[in-house]
Amino acid sequence: MNIYDTIVQVIVFWLGAAIGSFLNVVVYRVPARLSVIWPPSRCPKCLHQLGMGENIPILGWLLLRGKCRHCHTPISPRYPLIEAITAIMFVLVYNRYGLSIQTVGYSLLMCWLLALTLIDLDTMTLPNPLTQSGLILGLAFQFTAGYLDTNHSIVGSREYLIQGILAMVLGIWIYDTILILGSIMVGQSAQGGGDAKLMAMVGAWTSWKVVLLSGGLASALALVGFVAVAGYSTVRNGGIKAGANKLIQPLPLGPFIALGATISLFGGDLLIDNYLQFMRSPDRFLFAIPLLIMLVALLFWTRKMRLRAS
Repeated sequence: MNIYDTIVQVIVFWLGAAIGSFLNVVVYRVPARLSVIWPPSRCPKCLHQLGMGENIPILGWLLLRGKCRHCHTPISPRYPLIEAITAIMFVLVYNRYGLSIQTVGYSLLMCWLLALTLIDLDTMTLPNPLTQSGLILGLAFQFTAGYLDTNHSIVGSREYLIQGILAMVLGIWIYDTILILGSIMVGQSAQGGGDAKLMAMVGAWTSWKVVLLSGGLASALALVGFVAVAGYSTVRNGGIKAGANKLIQPLPLGPFIALGATISLFGGDLLIDNYLQFMRSPDRFLFAIPLLIMLVALLFWTRKMRLRAS
């Protein structure tokens, strides 16, 4: 790594941290239907408007020692954490795609995914203003990337745009598949309507391969999350016989979709290559049989919990 790359990475890091600071505002205000522009950042208790020194990403929280300078109300460490996560994501995207339109586009996609993940965790909702604006911006990115990648050709823009639209439709189909499988397992509607829009949004930014892999990873991660939550609830309520009506806990799917899309963007090619290599080997049968037994046992377990809870 030369000095030029180091300087660029430092700039990208602090740019990401600054945008992460804005994402904190988005995550707080969008679900509350407040403007993300006005008023400027301020303490939620004493309403003191933050000054330049207090608003420095990451460092501002450290300088204030995690408290408001005026009313001394504790400031959640989540704020600098989100700023740091956004900054790291920006650097990772830059290292993966270099100085290109893909770096700009996928950095924006990471912002949308992070904001929607946090909102879904906080409120169990995926606001339409974010999913719809992300979808439109994703198609605009496809058009622009196609124009630049094909030496300023409108034909290239059209091909990239069609790719985004097809991947968007595929994302909705994958969501419907996850919805059906999840509903069979828990005996009720497994997700909300915002998840379909999130899958479509991921498709608008990427390609059918990324969407397909994202859907598979999201399903696997959500299954692990469901088993963990259901198992915890079982132990907490004294087993299946006691308090069975409390076993099925709400579990947002948005964070799993976002995580699956992130993994697909950074390591999708490697995962697909390893998967194809594994499927050509005879060891696949040794893995498939116990996996099938585990899935069948899980299906009967969830059905048993559902019957006891009804």
